Amino acid sequence: MNSRQKKLTLKRRFAEKRFRYYGLASLFLATTMLFIIIFSMMYRAVPAFTNYGMNLEINLPISESEDSDSQDLNYRRIINKSILSLAPDCMDRSCKRDLVRLFSSGASYDLREYIEKNSSYTNETFSLFILFSDDADLFYKFGIDEDLTEEERRLDDREVRWLQQFQKTGKVESRISKNMFLNGDSREPEIAGVLGAVIGSLYTILITLLISFPIGVFTAIYLENFAVKSRITDFIEVNINNLAAVPSIIFGLLGLALFINFFGMPRSAPLVGGCVLSLMTLPTIIISTRASLQAVPPSIREAALAMGASEMQVVFHHLLPASLPGILTGTIIGLARAFGESAPLLLIGMVAFIVDIPGSITDPATALPVQVYIWADSPERAFVAKTSAATLVLILLLVIINLAAVIMRKRYELKW
Repeated sequence: MNSRQKKLTLKRRFAEKRFRYYGLASLFLATTMLFIIIFSMMYRAVPAFTNYGMNLEINLPISESEDSDSQDLNYRRIINKSILSLAPDCMDRSCKRDLVRLFSSGASYDLREYIEKNSSYTNETFSLFILFSDDADLFYKFGIDEDLTEEERRLDDREVRWLQQFQKTGKVESRISKNMFLNGDSREPEIAGVLGAVIGSLYTILITLLISFPIGVFTAIYLENFAVKSRITDFIEVNINNLAAVPSIIFGLLGLALFINFFGMPRSAPLVGGCVLSLMTLPTIIISTRASLQAVPPSIREAALAMGASEMQVVFHHLLPASLPGILTGTIIGLARAFGESAPLLLIGMVAFIVDIPGSITDPATALPVQVYIWADSPERAFVAKTSAATLVLILLLVIINLAAVIMRKRYELKW
């Protein structure tokens, strides 16, 4: 080997080593950025998992419990009486209003639920844990900015003194926020939760799977094994490939025009959301299924045909089971993409304010990505932490879905 060949060899080896370093640097950078994003989300989401509240002394007279025609109003009045007893010197209407607003507006519902479970407390005094409102809750979590004037703060000096007095009594506690995991959406941050959005997303993705998986797999099987090559099939294949790159909002417009305006299906329902997302997922499933079928060695087909198997038996007894890992992987990846989509769902009305937990695929519901969008657009400061917490839940579900794809691929993978 002459000097020129040695020089070229050293140069090539150096280039290969440099390329490996570039790859490691890219991987390190991507991992670092992912860690920064996840850590920042977790840091901002921590306040959403706890709520501050106070143990109030509640008295439920018999006269209050017997008035069933205005049950909610009576519970609210009982709560307000207990709150006002904390500041006996508060006499005028403005003062009472400011004192009551320090506590959650959902306190009356908590009292009603507690009384329904403990009816023996009628005409007795008992202690009940009541949540603070979002402004009071944030005061206990982060304090108050001394640089801001009283006019610039959400809490005035009198309200701050009340909160400080409450804390000195020892009745103020911080508890795990059950509302975050067990409630639907709400205008009040301390009551709002992600359960409704999670169930809505699961219903939606279930409909997407039931529609897109069989249609996508059978379409791919037909195009790959039974369709006669012609201009029509070429046109279909080109359009399937093009649909895989179409922006998701276009599918939302199509779903709005087709499923809601033409077929008259209910707005803001997981059934419609699943139909729209299935249109978006179909190209991905078809392409991945065809690629999986093409990856099966031709010898499998030839051996089956040589043994006298029909074309249908070759496909369903040999090719389809052998290509199942790739089909499942492509399907789950397509569903994971659909699970994180919000643009198509915004156009079909799943951005509506839905408080109740959906009980079926036709009930009004929202989806988790849309819930993140709604909370991010809310003016209350407490929704900042709620948004990060909902994002973490969304990321966790996406990780679970992608992990399922890896496990299925490993389990059913065949080595030739």
